Amino acid sequence: MQWKKHLRRYSMVAIGSLIAGMAINTFLIPHQLFSGGVSGVAMILYFLFEWPIGVQIIVLNIPIFYAAYRLLDKDYVICGVFGMLIFSLATDATRFLANVHLIDDTMLAAIYGGVISGIGSGLIFRAGGSSGGTDAIATIIKKYYSLNVGLVGFSINVFLMLVAAVLFGVKPAMYTLLSFFVGSQVTDAVIGGLNRKKTIMIISEQNNAIADAILDEVGRGATFLEGRGAYTGQDKDVLFVVVTLTQIAKIKFIVEKTDPHAFMIVQDAAEVLGHGFSVKKRGAI
Repeated sequence: MQWKKHLRRYSMVAIGSLIAGMAINTFLIPHQLFSGGVSGVAMILYFLFEWPIGVQIIVLNIPIFYAAYRLLDKDYVICGVFGMLIFSLATDATRFLANVHLIDDTMLAAIYGGVISGIGSGLIFRAGGSSGGTDAIATIIKKYYSLNVGLVGFSINVFLMLVAAVLFGVKPAMYTLLSFFVGSQVTDAVIGGLNRKKTIMIISEQNNAIADAILDEVGRGATFLEGRGAYTGQDKDVLFVVVTLTQIAKIKFIVEKTDPHAFMIVQDAAEVLGHGFSVKKRGAI
């Protein structure tokens, strides 16, 4: 059923691109705020010359996708071209939303613009898709210069905001940075889904009993790590567990019941791959 997998992937990329395009017209353009990457360049030129944003995105992406086709995975390029075209068409097709003025407050527009665009980007990333732009540039740079994709993309966006600050004033640029931050947080949340993962480390004299209870009552495996107390010099077993959010309360109850004096650390897991967990790959948008 390979065609179903591709249909689901491209459908999610299309929906995400449509949402991202609507966010630009509904929240950003009415308040002269900006998006990141190629769409940010297109918006700056739109505010200066009123050139259609979607058409500009297509034109600006032509040399980028040509380079990506020569240097990157062909499947990435095909999906990226699809996402870019949908995003461009959606941006121009929903241009009328900029005249609605749904929100009068610029701060709220920046926040909600980040939320909605973050949802759209998250759906694209979650499907392993792309909409081209500076993300393709960052992917190429990472491949040949081993630089972090996020760092490259952030650097490009900071440069764009400096240009925007010079042309349109500091305030729109500052609100745009707020929108960037909100959007990145929402994107990560959408990629991870509601079923986020946590890692738990437990140090206890009853680690064997705790591990057995976790296996029996929660249905989750655990790993013993070797540790040594810095002050006492004594060897200790450290119990390591990866769980979902809904399982944390149960494990806390097990630990407190088995050993009230146990030491426990709960941390976020950015990504969990392997047996027992679903594999989600984030594409380079």
